[in-house]
Amino acid sequence: MARLPYVAADLAEPAELVAAIRARRGGRLLNLDRMLLHSPALAAGWNAYLRAVRNDLSLDPRLRELAMCAVASLNGAEYEFIHHAPVFVAAGGTREQLEALRHPEVARQDVFDSGGAAALQLTIEMTRQVRVADATFAAAHAALGEQATVELVAVIAAYNMVSRFLVALGVEPEA
Repeated sequence: MARLPYVAADLAEPAELVAAIRARRGGRLLNLDRMLLHSPALAAGWNAYLRAVRNDLSLDPRLRELAMCAVASLNGAEYEFIHHAPVFVAAGGTREQLEALRHPEVARQDVFDSGGAAALQLTIEMTRQVRVADATFAAAHAALGEQATVELVAVIAAYNMVSRFLVALGVEPEA
């Protein structure tokens, strides 16, 4: 249950911000947006930053969504998992991989290619320990290259922020 009330789903002000969020969300405000909009400045920055993370990076969308789903599972953010699981599959992830992402720390890494396995291990270490083992970083860098490694680290960091916001405030999946 949400720990604070959501702002109204038909919120109209601040008009420019609400319109930008609705445009990014296909015309509606999600519960996450309705919680963020308690602080318009936070919602504006969040909308711009997460739009860029979701849409403007060159990182393979499958690896981006793999990291997002793994972070969600590791942090108990069901809302985040529900929203990103279909995107992971649409980006080329398999149902077997998706099921593995439900329990990333015990997942059979052989269901992922080398890039996916490296991304998963990096996600686990960044989320659980913050510090990443040299061997883990080297494997990710070898599989992904410099730009994709930097972008993957940024995705993992950003979605740890998202999951912690969702869990702390009890944001619920839309009905």
